[in-house]
Amino acid sequence: MTEKSFFAGFGGQGIISLGQLWVYFAMKEGKNVTFFPFYGAEKRGGIARASVIISDDEIASPLVTMPDSTLVMNIDSLPLCEKIVRDGGLMLINSSLVKEAPIRTGINVIKLEVTGIAERIGNALFANMVALGAMARLTKALKLADIEGILKNFFPQDKHQFIPMNIKAIQAGYEAVNSEHFQ
Repeated sequence: MTEKSFFAGFGGQGIISLGQLWVYFAMKEGKNVTFFPFYGAEKRGGIARASVIISDDEIASPLVTMPDSTLVMNIDSLPLCEKIVRDGGLMLINSSLVKEAPIRTGINVIKLEVTGIAERIGNALFANMVALGAMARLTKALKLADIEGILKNFFPQDKHQFIPMNIKAIQAGYEAVNSEHFQ
């Protein structure tokens, strides 16, 4: 199994953290990984992107030029994700913020109220974790075993107070794929 993914949004949405955590889960599951973040110079509001590959096999090239799956967290990311996702690939759209649909056909578009789900469970800042859960279920790339243990190892001690909300958000995203939030 090899999954090439591309996560895109704006600064402050946790795109880079999502990419880091995505590959951290994969490493803990014994997979090979690559992670390439890209972000604008702005502290918040600029572009934020993460290209990740997780694979059971050795990864020949770390570049993600034609991802199997994309995550579109804001409207500005839609054109790029639509352009680069492979034919038949997956595009998860945060329908809380992205009201437009892609023009391109031949891709599997899933709309999920990622930010709305995060708000309903307590805080919109956890939308990236909702997306992580949804992407894991949709791509089947991660098992998400021992979420709490992995988060405790990933986050520094002073952030451990947020682990219960991160777990709740990841689980909400995973479960939302088969619920009323799923469009």
